[in-house]
Amino acid sequence: MGFLPFKALFLILFLFSHQTKAEDLNLFSNGSSSSTISSVPRKLAGKCNWFRGVWVYDRSYPLYDSFSCPFIDPEFNCQKYGRPDKSYLKYRWQPFSCSLPRFDGLNFLEKWRGKKIMFVGDSLSQNQWQSLTCMLHAWVPKSKYTYVKRDGLASVTFEDYGVKILLHRTQYLVDLVNEKVGPVLKLDSIKNGDGWKGMDMLVFNTWHWWTHAGRSQPWDYIQEGNKLYKDMNRLIAFYKGLTTWARWVNLNVDPSKTKVFFQGISPTHYEGRDWNQPSKSCSGQTQPFFGTRYPAGTPMAWVVVNKVLSRIKKPVFLLDVTMLSQYRKDGHPSAYSGEHSGTDCSHWCLPGLPDTWNELLYAALFR
Repeated sequence: MGFLPFKALFLILFLFSHQTKAEDLNLFSNGSSSSTISSVPRKLAGKCNWFRGVWVYDRSYPLYDSFSCPFIDPEFNCQKYGRPDKSYLKYRWQPFSCSLPRFDGLNFLEKWRGKKIMFVGDSLSQNQWQSLTCMLHAWVPKSKYTYVKRDGLASVTFEDYGVKILLHRTQYLVDLVNEKVGPVLKLDSIKNGDGWKGMDMLVFNTWHWWTHAGRSQPWDYIQEGNKLYKDMNRLIAFYKGLTTWARWVNLNVDPSKTKVFFQGISPTHYEGRDWNQPSKSCSGQTQPFFGTRYPAGTPMAWVVVNKVLSRIKKPVFLLDVTMLSQYRKDGHPSAYSGEHSGTDCSHWCLPGLPDTWNELLYAALFR
């Protein structure tokens, strides 16, 4: 396999060198892994690995019509904004050794009657949240609902079932605070978490914004303890921030009352060399990548997520969507977005890939 890239080797050494410090903070269990679901995410349905498989063309898809769903934001509504092809809507994820259960919105609403579900994270959480609300609405199109959006918090309540599905937009999970010196990203502060308490299900996500630099970077400083930094290795910052989140889960989640999920790393498709087409991007892509192994390999952010989740004490289920999402170079809005200038190769069209993420969520809940 050759030598590891320097950045990858540096990160691995960093993660192992920080094991003792994390244990001193009582974040991680001593010795072997606890009963955390994320430590064995590949053993979900007997011997089936839901996250390894192929994309197959299925004429029964998509699961809903974008023109009939009232919850899709313009940035994800590719058909409304002129995307000419529709084949990307027709692909279904097929695991190698089993099949995912067909999504049943009535079953979901009945089983989660009177419950509150919150997606917590950046615009990719918004992508998944809107997908789930559309999938459910397609099953009960005449059911009364309440749709509320304000100040980084949004919710859809299916009134006949008392099911409330919320979105809390937060780019980093940890706190981004305006100080005298400017906006500061606080790696060991998570006061945002007060708004996550009392939920019956939490679905977390972060990574997208950790890579932003320059004008698209929303902070001037990173703070850890009492020290301010102009910058640091983003993977290390991500690890530190995610460790703070894991500490919050350990201290605040009662597994008998709340199920916790972490949405795996969602890839981008700006660089065609990632799938052996160096001059390409997601623009104009109409089919998934059909190879057996994605050329770009596993993102180092995936390593960080798995490292943190493998040591957390409370059960957290990893929706390991990275590889199956890497194959979907055809699934992005590209130029067909109502609000995003330029080419968007990071978010996903709706209907589209996030529906599969929610099919996996459904399978995990009702397996």
